[in-house]
Amino acid sequence: MNESLKEKIRNFVLDGVREEKVVGTTDPFWQGLKNTGTELWLDTGDMEEAEKNWSAEMTALTTNNTLVNNEIQKGIYDSFIAETREIVKELPLQEQIVEIAFILNARHGLRLAHKFGGFVSVELHTNTAHNFEAIVDYGLRYFEICPDQFIVKVPYTAVGLLGARKLRELGVKINFTLEFSARQNVMVAAITKPNYCNVFLGRIGAYISASGLGNGSGAGERTVISTQKFVTGLTRNNEVPTKLIAASLRNYPQLDALAGTDVYTMPTKVAADGKENMDGSFKSKLDVIYPVDLVEDAAKYFPEKLWDVTEQELALAKSLDENCPKNGSELIHRAHEAGCGDLFPYLSEKDLQFIASDGKIPKHERWANRIESGELAIDTLLNLAGLASFTADQAELDARIKRIIMGE
Repeated sequence: MNESLKEKIRNFVLDGVREEKVVGTTDPFWQGLKNTGTELWLDTGDMEEAEKNWSAEMTALTTNNTLVNNEIQKGIYDSFIAETREIVKELPLQEQIVEIAFILNARHGLRLAHKFGGFVSVELHTNTAHNFEAIVDYGLRYFEICPDQFIVKVPYTAVGLLGARKLRELGVKINFTLEFSARQNVMVAAITKPNYCNVFLGRIGAYISASGLGNGSGAGERTVISTQKFVTGLTRNNEVPTKLIAASLRNYPQLDALAGTDVYTMPTKVAADGKENMDGSFKSKLDVIYPVDLVEDAAKYFPEKLWDVTEQELALAKSLDENCPKNGSELIHRAHEAGCGDLFPYLSEKDLQFIASDGKIPKHERWANRIESGELAIDTLLNLAGLASFTADQAELDARIKRIIMGE
């Protein structure tokens, strides 16, 4: 795409955004949590729900492919999509769809930024996850639309690590997403040095419970606390230390259990339930080592890989940072050479189709033997399943765009 069209799109996104600003009031409940050192974000793209829960202590909102799709499917952007079609009509159809999806993400993110005055995490189209040039191009374009408030979300893939590293070198704020373990975040912190990284803790407990490996309690919490220590230690001397986000919070007791973690992204229901049911007396829990309820048989599936990091993995992360791979294939090859192949397993198209069909929580029995052999790992499966789930939601959003621009 030529620079003239990119500039035209940027101006189109910026034009006419006039939101009534929300002024959050101070809330002792949220101040008590903030005093433990935790930055408070709302995990929603729904403006009405965000406004109900917004307070002066909150600093950001975060969206993703699922949350933006939820807003688009309400029909609130249908006429805007039709108008956008005129801007990109010279592009091939599939490029039009991807470009309009970018415009919708940028426009909705910009409206949130104007309305709430905080940072907004905006997500890349899922078809960029393994495309270095596209990650860098769209990341820069988000940055140019709202450099002071947009934080670009890049998903955990081999190429994503390299694309996000380049964007950081170019000054773009990055929220590296879809991580499920301390060791994945060690790779992220060392190689990419993003502003933020994540543990999607709710899905960790859900996997262990659904797989019959235990009741799921404590696993996500233990992973977050452990990851916080590794990320803080690895990046404390960086020009911009990386902050850890406790993402995918499932219930309000986790607000207390993880107090002191750098950042929470809170679904509005979790935030509202917390205010209704808790007294606001928070203390940092960063020194707590949460027990994980596991059945005896669980040990052969190496659940500790969620919260432990080996010297081998630390050495790999350091090596990849100091001698950065030229591309994703080289990064994956070096991980296998270092004996850490389950971080980036070689999978067939059939494998990937099974992962997509399983949904957000992979079916353990399908993968158990390969996990036991060390070919795969729980965190890797959860990452691949998460990206597949976002891809499905992105496809639904893209389908609505196509119907509108084709006049169907």
